Amino acid sequence: MQSTVDTDFEVRTQDTVCVNESQLTHKWYHNIKYLVVGILFGIVFVKAEIVSWFRIQEMFRFQSFHMYGVIGSAVVVGIISVWLIRRFNIKTIYGESVVFHKKQFNKGQIYGGLLFGLGWAVTGACPGPLFAQIGTGATVIIIMLLSAVAGTWVYGRFRDKLPH
Repeated sequence: MQSTVDTDFEVRTQDTVCVNESQLTHKWYHNIKYLVVGILFGIVFVKAEIVSWFRIQEMFRFQSFHMYGVIGSAVVVGIISVWLIRRFNIKTIYGESVVFHKKQFNKGQIYGGLLFGLGWAVTGACPGPLFAQIGTGATVIIIMLLSAVAGTWVYGRFRDKLPH
């Protein structure tokens, strides 16, 4: 695993997907805004039927455009958002710069994507809306949540031993 040194921050590895480079510290109640946005996001997921096992199965059986439209819309919003952030040098709500790091492709991303898609198709549960699904009363999803946590732990434990 190669590493690079950034002048403003500590040593960071190239295969890091998400790094919180913020040096700010806040009181616990500053996180309430994230809780509120998460709850609102969950409500939108439920109302749009994004957390519906039936809708997810329709997508994987190519029986409905619903989920493809939602995913496609999210991709378009993401592209526009990144373009706007770069174009106008938009900063975080605390005035910090937003930095995009180049990603390095490796074949493990293909295997991981296939495994992720297979798990999504079999369980009808994407990791994103797991809590919204549990919130709707689908308590069996707790098994998927525990599986996602276990899978994340296993990956973290064996990441250095995986082929690159």
